[in-house]
Amino acid sequence: MKRRTLDLLFSFGGVGLAVLFIILGLVMTSNANFSKDYVRNQLRAQQITFKPAAALTAEERKAPCLVKYAGQPLETGKQAECYANSFIGLHTESIAGGKTYATLGDVQTDLKGKIAAAQKGGDTAAATDLNNQLTTVNTQRETLFKGETLRGLLLTSYGFSVLGLKGGQAAMVCYVAAGMLFVLSFFGFLHALRTPKTVSFAAVEGEGEPIPQPTQQPVTV
Repeated sequence: MKRRTLDLLFSFGGVGLAVLFIILGLVMTSNANFSKDYVRNQLRAQQITFKPAAALTAEERKAPCLVKYAGQPLETGKQAECYANSFIGLHTESIAGGKTYATLGDVQTDLKGKIAAAQKGGDTAAATDLNNQLTTVNTQRETLFKGETLRGLLLTSYGFSVLGLKGGQAAMVCYVAAGMLFVLSFFGFLHALRTPKTVSFAAVEGEGEPIPQPTQQPVTV
């Protein structure tokens, strides 16, 4: 194969790949922008604002992100992660001694069983005390349900924003790869124009040279 032909093949192939990378980069950029706008609009609709710095408790001040975002409206994925883990997570842990909505269900079931047993045995005082405990647990579980639901939604928004961020990074890699391929293809075309058409690629030494013919010796009688 001629060297010029090979240069042209590789150069056209590089241009084709560069165009493909650009298309892929545009798609990833579009997805990243959609993710960013969608997360921001959904979070803005919640109208959540971080507590002002002066209103933060000593426990809340231990979270650097709560201090960083103090007084700001919640609009980004990173802010959503901070609010979910450092604010909601902090307060839900203190509601029922670290118990969750799911684990408090077992406590409710146990109390209901004890109340039924107390009522059956005619122990009115014990039944009243157990009912008060059940009311407290019901309130705690309802509060935890709301807090954990909001926390889950915020963390989902954060996860969606991370996917958008990764999409933007992938788009940047595609653009860089496309630029490199365009540069390499340019030099490939340049080399092809400067290479004579008769030059072969990896030609065997001596190829194309005339084969020497054996000389005849005169025959003597």
